[in-house]
Amino acid sequence: MAFTDIINGFKDKNILIVGDMILDRYILGKVNRISPEAPVPVVDVTSESYMLGGAANVANNIIALGGNVTVSGVIGKDRPGDVVRELLAEAGIRSDGLIEDNRPTTVKARVIAQNQQVVRFDREDCRKLDGKPLAEFLEYIRKSLPQFDAVIISDYRKGVVSAPLVKAIVKFARQNKTFVAVDPKVGHFHLYKNVSIITPNIMEASQGSGIEIRDESSLLRAGRALLAKLACKSVLITRGEEGMSLFEREGRSVRITHIPTVAVKVFDVTGAGDTVIAAFTLAHVAGASLHDSAIISNHAAGIVVGEVGAAVTTPERLIRSLKTHKH
Repeated sequence: MAFTDIINGFKDKNILIVGDMILDRYILGKVNRISPEAPVPVVDVTSESYMLGGAANVANNIIALGGNVTVSGVIGKDRPGDVVRELLAEAGIRSDGLIEDNRPTTVKARVIAQNQQVVRFDREDCRKLDGKPLAEFLEYIRKSLPQFDAVIISDYRKGVVSAPLVKAIVKFARQNKTFVAVDPKVGHFHLYKNVSIITPNIMEASQGSGIEIRDESSLLRAGRALLAKLACKSVLITRGEEGMSLFEREGRSVRITHIPTVAVKVFDVTGAGDTVIAAFTLAHVAGASLHDSAIISNHAAGIVVGEVGAAVTTPERLIRSLKTHKH
């Protein structure tokens, strides 16, 4: 299939995002003096805003690319949880899978003055989900999975992603032949067995495989080790300015493809991993091979790292980038 046909097919695909919901709060102000009470700056607040973070930012990328998305995660019975629901609704993201728990909604609050972060304070409870909330979660996934083309597990180690959850997703996905992609977190690699693909960066791949990636030889060993340890079908290691490397299981052998970056300028890599997994997953369920899905996601990442903040891209910009570069 042509890249344009694949991208035009994004609009017909339904993706379920399972993971940690985070509310990003930004407090903007100016610093003109030091506090007489302690040697710290006094920030005169000029504005405040909220943005969706964590797994919800992956959902933002799916929406921007033209796909349809539902999130499944945990929020508290509090005002930040209400704000998460409001922001999801404004973005056109379905929240059928949100579960309320007796824990606070995860909030990362950043105080920014003169374009610099002064301090960040987090409000979170990272206990593993269990009991009634976990049972509700698993029941939602069991009932709803047949309506989705793919599941993306977005793990930020805030308590949602656990062994029982991943095992259930893999089991139900296998029954429905649903693609399962994982954006991994260091310390949780043992949870991701038998998924379709994981998309670690260099640091995550090094720690997940137990092999420090210093050169091409160690990169190849790490990629193969991850395939073997996790019994997954493929691994996509994102390598920053070096592009990305795709490891595909083909019978008893492994096919390895290195894809050079197409980023012209890199201003900010914030959220680039969210863009990669969103674009890759949409492309694959829209008919692209794993190799072509990696190429498409590489172009998507090349676009967003050229902008400041957790940026997203659109089908039009993605098609334009793919036409500009030969493959």
